[in-house]
Amino acid sequence: MPTLHVDVVSAEGFLFSGEASFVALPGEMGELGIYPRHAPLITRIKPGAVRIHLAANGAEEFVFVAGGILEVQPGTVTVLADTAVRAKDLDEARAAEGKKLAEDKLRNAKTNIDFAAARAEFAMMAAQIAALRRLHKK
Repeated sequence: MPTLHVDVVSAEGFLFSGEASFVALPGEMGELGIYPRHAPLITRIKPGAVRIHLAANGAEEFVFVAGGILEVQPGTVTVLADTAVRAKDLDEARAAEGKKLAEDKLRNAKTNIDFAAARAEFAMMAAQIAALRRLHKK
């Protein structure tokens, strides 16, 4: 069965590198699913979970990304994330607190720049919470 080599990279380093049978992640225009032999593609991704179906055993690996770039080449998927965290390292209580702080910043924003920054932070925290809940359902 054909596989993909998948790399998930952030400024801190590699978070995942390995062979997969399928990768799903949040694209700007909706959820993207990448199988082996996918057409070449470069696109931006939104905050959310990168789900990697491992080729060796069919298990699923989760990595939360706060946005970034996806590059698909024949046989290779590369996720260049702004920030990335392994799902096992996410903390729902900390994400909920971050979301609450972002809501406060949204209410108290005095400039368009403050509002945009608070909105981006809020979206990232909400995406983290959604990813955690999806992970706990599995």
